[in-house]
Amino acid sequence: MKIRSITVFCQPGFPINRLLLQKVGIFANHARKLYQDKGFEVQSLRLATPPFEQFIAPVDLAVAAQGYAIEAHADGFEYISLGPASADTNAWQAIPEALSKSDRIFISANLTTPAGAVSLAAARACAQTIVRLSGLEPDGFANLRFCALANVPAHTPFFPAAYAQLGRPVFALALEAADLALQAFSHARTLQEASSNLISVVESQARQLEEIANHLSQMYGYEFKGLDFTLAPFPTETVSIARALENLGLESFGQSGSLFTCAFLTQSLDQAVFKRTGFNGLMLPVLEDSGLATSASDGHLSLRDLLLFSAVCGAGLDVIPLPGDTTAEQLTPLLLDLAALSLRLTKPLTARLMPIPGKKAGQMTAFNFGYFANSRILPIEKSSLHGRLSADEQVTIAPRKPQQ
Repeated sequence: MKIRSITVFCQPGFPINRLLLQKVGIFANHARKLYQDKGFEVQSLRLATPPFEQFIAPVDLAVAAQGYAIEAHADGFEYISLGPASADTNAWQAIPEALSKSDRIFISANLTTPAGAVSLAAARACAQTIVRLSGLEPDGFANLRFCALANVPAHTPFFPAAYAQLGRPVFALALEAADLALQAFSHARTLQEASSNLISVVESQARQLEEIANHLSQMYGYEFKGLDFTLAPFPTETVSIARALENLGLESFGQSGSLFTCAFLTQSLDQAVFKRTGFNGLMLPVLEDSGLATSASDGHLSLRDLLLFSAVCGAGLDVIPLPGDTTAEQLTPLLLDLAALSLRLTKPLTARLMPIPGKKAGQMTAFNFGYFANSRILPIEKSSLHGRLSADEQVTIAPRKPQQ
């Protein structure tokens, strides 16, 4: 297991409050050292601000993004999230230019409102943004730094979803922990034993992580929001969540029985006792997991499958390679489905979709990027919305009522 990120949430504002940035930079670098001294590898330090519209005028977003990329990096932060655009906004047009200023900057956008409604206009605007970003870089990488949010709370430490609330600085940890599931499931004789193994190893790691976090909180006065034990993978066989689930008895992840294993794993995580923030579920990023990439290449995974699994997993649709000619009209219904699922089930979900320039469905990606496994481009339906579904309404989707 590794710490994917020590994420600090604060409000340096714009123009940037250099003193605050220096203070949280000192904290983050000290936190990295304490965790490393205890044997934990820390991959990155990250900074997340409140939603950018609260402190940056849309016309200044690109200028602010460039400033944050330079100044936050000087204080040790590898990546910076400027938070989400609201579902009812005119700031969408500024996002591509802002992301073009630096590969350290991440931005997101809300499909849902705080009142629990899905914005049809936001889904269209988000889809248009994804299409515009796909042509920003030759490999489509700009969409790695943008995602659509549905019902995602503040203080989620995984990027691009991370954003802060107004107030004092706080911090949280995002964990790369798919190997814990592999370890827990590999030699279990029964499903009950596999579940118990996972709960035990997660709680053991959590105790060590929380002890250091609480010590840091006492030293600096920054609240520790918790751990996000979403079982993030890495593109090697030893850190593949797909391989972990196959160890339970699947022939190949994506085939029938996969939904059961997803629910089994997330239910086990739910039983583990630790301080929580963020998703705390199952992450299925196709391009970041060698097993998932293989399943997609073999035809065992589709967009509909991944959306279905989102009903019982953690993070939604993540780093999914799509044809380069994907249109906003094709993406909009998919985003609406994700948003409805998040509100109906009262769970946070995101969509990070990656149309790959020049690629067609069924072709292989050709990334030379250490954090990606190459996979086949997944097809997307050609259908689009019309009539009432093409309006600008905000539609409330209430959580399902329990049976009496």
